[in-house]
Amino acid sequence: MADFIARQNSERLRQRLASEFRVREPPAFSKLARSILEMALVTGVVVRLFRAVVLTHAGGLYLGVMFLFGASFVLIMATVHLSRFPLRQWSWRAPAFAALESGFESAVSLGLIAAHREPLGTGAATLGDWPEIAATILVRHVIVISLFALILAVTVKLVRYQLLKREHAAWSAGTVRAGIPGEGILDRRRTDRSA
Repeated sequence: MADFIARQNSERLRQRLASEFRVREPPAFSKLARSILEMALVTGVVVRLFRAVVLTHAGGLYLGVMFLFGASFVLIMATVHLSRFPLRQWSWRAPAFAALESGFESAVSLGLIAAHREPLGTGAATLGDWPEIAATILVRHVIVISLFALILAVTVKLVRYQLLKREHAAWSAGTVRAGIPGEGILDRRRTDRSA
């Protein structure tokens, strides 16, 4: 019974929120956002090329701001993908997205190394540097995206709980004030039994 009530409340909350906030997105974007492979591909390619451009043309505070922008892009793309699925699927989707994104980013890094355009320190990376680069990308992205997804899931759960709690309190108060049909009969029966 508790599952049924939770599903009803969740569906009612979803409908209420959907009626207040409507975003019309192109079907192609929706299809892209649901595909873990395509989202990881786009993210990995864009981030690695962005990193190569920033490292070759920037320095100082600008470099820090650009890296923050790049990290935000990765987390936003992960959020866009995860938002299409229920919370229970996030536990495997977040690490899978991170691993796929890291793989695509490593492949782009390998291409940049072949073109002698992959920056590493003050020079260009060589083919011998690639395994270490790929391992670093994989470990960092899996940890960061998984932790971010965990924090995001906890936040979503708390917000949903607070919204449902507020909605339930308003519904209960309205029901009590309006009176329940047959309430007078129940009160009479209780007083008759206690006497």
